[in-house]
Amino acid sequence: MLSRPPLDRESFEARLRAIGAARYHDRHPFHALLHGGQASADQVRAWVINRWYYQSRIPMKDAAFMSRVTDPALRRAWRSRIEDHDGGLDEGGGLRRWLRLAEAVGLDPGYVASGAGVMPATRFAVDAYVRFVRDMPLLDAVASSLTEMFAPKIHAERIEGLLQHYDFADETALSYFRTRLAEAPRDVAFGLRHVLDHADTAEKQDAAADALTFKTDVLWAQLDALWSGYVEPGRIPPGAWQPGEGLR
Repeated sequence: MLSRPPLDRESFEARLRAIGAARYHDRHPFHALLHGGQASADQVRAWVINRWYYQSRIPMKDAAFMSRVTDPALRRAWRSRIEDHDGGLDEGGGLRRWLRLAEAVGLDPGYVASGAGVMPATRFAVDAYVRFVRDMPLLDAVASSLTEMFAPKIHAERIEGLLQHYDFADETALSYFRTRLAEAPRDVAFGLRHVLDHADTAEKQDAAADALTFKTDVLWAQLDALWSGYVEPGRIPPGAWQPGEGLR
């Protein structure tokens, strides 16, 4: 059987972007609820608690990725992703900014940082993503990060919607999203170039597209869990956050 030729760069990039257009979690009804000002205080808190688990694992998955990279240039380029989230020893970083959001919505930052109350489905999906980046080929791992191509749009919509509809929203509370508006395009520029450069066979292009699809599933599954647990009453699973817990 003759092997298929790979797509040219422009066509392959279009294929990747089409995945986001069809599957990125900005299409999920939970975000319409949140950005439209219709989410209750407890639904916002549940989102902040569960999204924290995802945020907290991003530098861990990036460290796992870097531990397998033998090319110093790739490690240098990737290192900023850990610094963006962890920050310095005393200040800065996306994780600290997320905890400011937690405090703004009335949660104890220490409770949120502990990971207590995270839904089982959230934990399962996020841990699967960390394992994917740790274990799959490096090209697939990089491709899975390309959901960042679609992130600036959702961050901008979130900033606008939260500022318009919620009393807690101010520049301090939303600083995580403001910062990501600048960080994400930089990460995308490198990651997309790397994937386009190295996915030089049809098989590698298929694998990269599958990796990006997997990552959109990870994000979507987290919102499905939130919807099931906190939008549809009475379906909060055992061990997950109960309204009234962890308040400051």
